[in-house]
Amino acid sequence: MINNRALWKAWLLAVGVMVPWNTVNAESSSEDAIAEYRAMFGDDNPAELWLIRGKDLWQQRRGPKNADLSGCDLGRGPGVIEGAYAELPRWFADTGRVQDLETRLITCMTMLQGMAEADILAVRFGDGDNKSDLEALVAYVADASKGHAVSLPMTHSQEKAAYALGAALFYHRAGPHDYSCNTCHGENKKRIRLQAMSKLDDAKGARDAYTHWPAYRVSQGELRTMEWRLQDCYRQQRMPQLKFGSEVAIALTMFLAKNAEGGVMAAPSIKR
Repeated sequence: MINNRALWKAWLLAVGVMVPWNTVNAESSSEDAIAEYRAMFGDDNPAELWLIRGKDLWQQRRGPKNADLSGCDLGRGPGVIEGAYAELPRWFADTGRVQDLETRLITCMTMLQGMAEADILAVRFGDGDNKSDLEALVAYVADASKGHAVSLPMTHSQEKAAYALGAALFYHRAGPHDYSCNTCHGENKKRIRLQAMSKLDDAKGARDAYTHWPAYRVSQGELRTMEWRLQDCYRQQRMPQLKFGSEVAIALTMFLAKNAEGGVMAAPSIKR
């Protein structure tokens, strides 16, 4: 359970207190500073606040159908969340499409609880007092895959097609700066604003990155999901806003997840 000490540390770090950026040596010490603020949390992770709320939301009877999410099938059968996130994205027969965790949760909330998708997406990324139910549910489900190795089915033709599209998108250069995902994530030891970039088209780099999302972002004081991470990358490339749950978002997630296969899930984690 998160305690007041952990919350106080989160606030201090979010506003820049105790993080020695003025004393670090730009190159090698930037990781040391990041590791230091993670170590300051110890066993406490503010993401637990989202996890607890997500568990409550999963069990609550909500929506026009006054139902909980015990019937939600994330790929391992109705109500089974243990290890489910480590096997997503995947193809689902009831929707006839490949879905990641977030889009699958939306399917469950609309079909089982009768909620409107537009209402769910209106608060897809929380901010301040306006918290996202979707992010909380993602935290809860992702936590149930901690210790599980990433292992995607990749047996359906649409799963294979999604991976192929994700690979093509990863290397596709576009936008006003002629960037691709590979521009930042195609080499080892590349840095942007002192932040070391993972090489995402090989197993080690993909595992190091993918297995830690969703994550609590200290700089924002919020828990963020993989879909948020992708749309923020597109924003930084000065590309048009990535549509939530789009074919592009799912394909890129599939590409990263498959590349990370064999990596052990450690999410929700802590990011800068």
